[in-house]
Amino acid sequence: MKTIKITDIDNKSIIEQLNEYIKGDIKQKNGEETLIFNNSIGTGSIRNRKFDWGISLLDYDVNFNDDVKIIFETVKKNAPIEFLFISEGNLTFNNTDDKNYVRLERFQNIIISNNTKSKSIYVFPSKINVKLNIIHVYSKEFLQKTNSDISSLENSLLSVFRGEEEHLPFKHLGNYNLTIADKIKTLNEFEGSGIIKALSIEGQLNLILSMQILEHENYKNSAMVVESLSVSEIKKIHRLVDYIIDNISKPLKVKELSKASGLGPKKLQLGFKLLFSKSVNEYVRSIKLEIAKDLIKNSDKSISEIVFEIGYKSRSYFSKIFYDNYNILPIEYKESLRSSKIKS
Repeated sequence: MKTIKITDIDNKSIIEQLNEYIKGDIKQKNGEETLIFNNSIGTGSIRNRKFDWGISLLDYDVNFNDDVKIIFETVKKNAPIEFLFISEGNLTFNNTDDKNYVRLERFQNIIISNNTKSKSIYVFPSKINVKLNIIHVYSKEFLQKTNSDISSLENSLLSVFRGEEEHLPFKHLGNYNLTIADKIKTLNEFEGSGIIKALSIEGQLNLILSMQILEHENYKNSAMVVESLSVSEIKKIHRLVDYIIDNISKPLKVKELSKASGLGPKKLQLGFKLLFSKSVNEYVRSIKLEIAKDLIKNSDKSISEIVFEIGYKSRSYFSKIFYDNYNILPIEYKESLRSSKIKS
C-alpha cells in the first residue's frame, strides 16, 4: 500500500504535496489546481479550489493500481469540517491510523471533523474508479460571513461549527441520497471558465452544503425523506437481491418484491437506482439473462427449458431481450459454444 502524507505546515499546496508522490502534471487556471496523471500509480485527476469565507473543494476522479492511503494532518489551525460525497466507488476512513476503518459508501452523506490529535485517513482501493468530492469548511472563517447564522443547527453539528471539543472527533455516516448525487454531477460536469465558472461552482457548493446539513438534521430527527434511504433500507435491498436469485423462476413483479423486502415501491425503485443504476424490472431482467447465459454455457438444457427455469413463458420474448443485451440470439450463442468446443 502506498502512503501519502499531507500537512498544513508544508508551504506547498495540497495538489503540490500529492504530486510529490503521484508524479503527474499540475495545471493551474483561474485559481484552480488540477493534478492529472497516467502512470504506474494509476490514472485520474485531483482538483482543488479555494473560495472566500473558509470553503474549499477537493475532488477526486481516480483509479489507482494499488491501495493508496492518503493522510491529512492539520497542525497550524483547527481541522476543517469535511463534507464528503462519493459518486462512484467506495473507500475506507479512519482518524487514528489503527485497524478500525469504516467503509464510506457511494451516495452516502458523510460529515467528518477531527480534533487536534487526530487525522483524516482515506484508503482508496485498487482497481476501482473512485469519484469523491470533499468540501472543506473552516468554521472560524466561515462564521465571519454576515449570513452564517448557525443557531438552528442540531446540537452536535452546532458544537462542531463552533470549534468546541465536546463532540470531536465528529463522524456522521448518514442516509443515501440521490438528490445530492444529482447536484454533485452538475458541479463536476460544469465546463465554463473564468468568473462564470467560479460563481457557478461556489453556488453549487453552497447548495450541496445546505442539502448535506439538512440530511444530517433529518437523520437525527428520524425524518422520512422520499429521495433518501437509510442504512437499514439499503440492507433490505441487498437481502432482496438474494431473494431474487433464489426465486428466479418466478415472474418477480415490483409488487411482490416490495412485499418481500418490506419497502414501498418508491423506496424500492430508489434503492435499485442508487445501488445498481437500474429500475427494479431492469435489474431483475439482467439477473435472469445472466443466469440464462450461464445455463446455456454450462448445462445441457434446451433453450425452452432455460426459458421456463428463469420464469419466462415466451421463448420469442426471451430471444428478443437476450439479443438486445448480448447482440446474439440464444440459439446462436449455444451453437457458437458448441463449435468452439469441437475446434478445441
